[in-house]
Amino acid sequence: MAKNILNVGGFTIKKRIGTGARSTIYLATDHQTNTDIALKRIIFERPEDARVFEQTENEYKVAQRINHPYIRKCYKLKKIRTMLKLNEMLLSMELFDGKSLEDSATLSLVDVLLVFRMVATGLNAMHREGFIHCDIKPNNILMSKAGSIKIIDLGQSCKIGTTKRRIQGTPAYIAPEQVRRKPLGPGTDVFNLGATMYWALTGKNVPTLIHKRNEPIISQRNGPAGIVIQRKYPAPHELKKGIPIGISSLVMDCVKDKPTQRPPNMMTLISRLDMMIHSLLGSKIKTKKNASNNN
Repeated sequence: MAKNILNVGGFTIKKRIGTGARSTIYLATDHQTNTDIALKRIIFERPEDARVFEQTENEYKVAQRINHPYIRKCYKLKKIRTMLKLNEMLLSMELFDGKSLEDSATLSLVDVLLVFRMVATGLNAMHREGFIHCDIKPNNILMSKAGSIKIIDLGQSCKIGTTKRRIQGTPAYIAPEQVRRKPLGPGTDVFNLGATMYWALTGKNVPTLIHKRNEPIISQRNGPAGIVIQRKYPAPHELKKGIPIGISSLVMDCVKDKPTQRPPNMMTLISRLDMMIHSLLGSKIKTKKNASNNN
């Protein structure tokens, strides 16, 4: 590692632990507290980096409003200027020893549901404070070996009811109202989470309005209210035989085109997940008892 980045802005950088959109994440020590933290570093190199600076500052501000064990904390935001020009930004964050859901080992069906119950709980805490995440996807969910999770990257988060000037989101998980630049709300996170669950259960992506693949699964027809988008694709239980229909139905409800057609809030989603988790665990216990009795 180059010597000129070992000490910067009151932090000692130890090693690189990840990368983000135009940013690098390091394991670092905060000189003031003498504690290890995750340090996001962004260096201004091209005009489009101004947007990354804006999102990093937004992440810090939103994180200051939310205190929940499933959402990564942000501690300090430092802006480094040269000749009055902002050319570097440092965001110190909670250090969490985990991998993204995308890079994690294959989970059992019950474990998948438990992970998403935790994510929904964290998102519910955001919603109670009046904010939505707007970019839930496998890469923004970290999971430790012990099974705990952290929701990360609040850069696109906004207040409930916000209408964004430009399309923001990840193509494979983006909600229709994000693409149409309509007001965003808890239902937006419901869609993003449902699209992520679909991927976790099937290994495939829900087709979205800006899905990158050239697949004939999005069509248009003229309806009473004008052009209606139809996204036709198989439900999770149709792709994977071991997935119960109840779980499959929940996922498909989450990714409905209109927010009003989806579960109305995270508490409803949590309640439905609880019923399915209890049902699956009850079936396992019953199976074990029967096997024991037969022996």
